[in-house]
Amino acid sequence: MIIQTQSYPRAAIIGNPSDGYNGKTIAFVFSNFSARITLYESPELEIVPAALDLSIFSDMKHLAGHVNFSGYYGGIRLLKAMIKTFYEYCVEENISLPDKNFTMRYFSDIPQRLGLAGSSAIITAGLKALSQFYGVKIEAHTLANLILSVEINELGISAGLQDRVAQAYEHPVFMDFDKEFMDKHGYGRYSLLDPDKLPAFYIAYMRDQSEGSEITHNNLKARYLSGEPAILDAIEEWASLSSQMKSCIESGQLEEIPALIDRNYDLRENLLSIKKEYSNMVKLARKIGASAKFTGSGGAIIGTYQDETMYQVMKINFKKAGIDLIKPIIVVTSHES
Repeated sequence: MIIQTQSYPRAAIIGNPSDGYNGKTIAFVFSNFSARITLYESPELEIVPAALDLSIFSDMKHLAGHVNFSGYYGGIRLLKAMIKTFYEYCVEENISLPDKNFTMRYFSDIPQRLGLAGSSAIITAGLKALSQFYGVKIEAHTLANLILSVEINELGISAGLQDRVAQAYEHPVFMDFDKEFMDKHGYGRYSLLDPDKLPAFYIAYMRDQSEGSEITHNNLKARYLSGEPAILDAIEEWASLSSQMKSCIESGQLEEIPALIDRNYDLRENLLSIKKEYSNMVKLARKIGASAKFTGSGGAIIGTYQDETMYQVMKINFKKAGIDLIKPIIVVTSHES
């Protein structure tokens, strides 16, 4: 039996980076790229290296380019940590696993280190494959928690639940990480949004300007824990922007959304250090008339555009600036009510 699963990059529409601080966000996953797992039974447990795990290079320039694109770590450590977490979850839940081993192969074409949650997509696809292989059913909200625990508890990666919730549900989702609710239930309030009511989005990114998300998250976390008033106020406002956008989507007031998206970025720019190349992408989009903010921790932006004419103008100008531009294909998976 060969099992094949996939997961997708995440784009935060609004609210980030408040998701790790009991805030609110809206996000979706899109299928323009994917992380894929192939798993089949074998005598021993084996994880097969992929392109991200490259360790032989033609020269130092090749190595430097690979690190700039993929970072210092490939997917093997993600999958090892994921398998360990899955096993310990089953032990804790008294789930008896069949006595069999597997070989796991993975592939990802998700642009790395651009705030698109490429690492958690690999983990998500892996957990889905193991769940199928061993016949273990995991609810979406629990799956999101497991994905996050792989990164935080096993690998020490600073991260929030938003990416993992969007990847677990595979549907546009509003997330409220209210502390009291989370302390009681172990997960947030998640509401699925009607994808047909969303405005037209674009996503843009620069592959050669990647940066690890930990740079943003670690700085924000330290300032949050110190109780810096400006950071606490910003997290509250990011959450408010998310609630406002949810209302706009549900009521059909799409004309109000660009201003919310722009405010999300402006608030961030006033508080956090942003690479000039990243801010230039936002400025270019706004100069053309589109709204713009980061999809995640940086490196890629998302926003709305008015019509196809504006999108084509963006496409020409972004290409001149060495920026890739796409229309995200939003993934919509049905869920039982």
